Amino acid sequence: MRYISLMLVCGAVVFASGYAWASNYAIPAENLDIQKVYYGSASGFDKAGKIDYEQVIKATEEYEVLKKKRVKRGTGKYWILLSKASERAVHAIGAVGQETDYDLIAAQGYLADFESSIPSEDITELVLAKLGKGPAEKAKKLVPESNKP
Repeated sequence: MRYISLMLVCGAVVFASGYAWASNYAIPAENLDIQKVYYGSASGFDKAGKIDYEQVIKATEEYEVLKKKRVKRGTGKYWILLSKASERAVHAIGAVGQETDYDLIAAQGYLADFESSIPSEDITELVLAKLGKGPAEKAKKLVPESNKP
């Protein structure tokens, strides 16, 4: 009898601790589009951010070279620069994710497409500031005090 009671208590503790670690939101596997999730785990998160990816790409140095030098679309140089712009954007998004309490960052509009919309905050300005292109003062205000150096 004592053994059964001990098992029930241990089971309750394990269940309670597992429940405490459970995340508030998850993107259903059948709706997951990995091309629209830039940072974090879609299977469990608490605070989501959304970004305008096109705006972030256009703020990269590589994209500016594309426009300034009028690199012809479809050429090797065009695709190489666009690929580097994408890498730089994803790196900046990841850095913002690590420096803030956003545990999922996705494309703008993606999280609103589900049957039950997942709340998210627009953090495009934070990512632009990370690239050195956004209004830095506004970005500093968006970063919680606990995450500032």
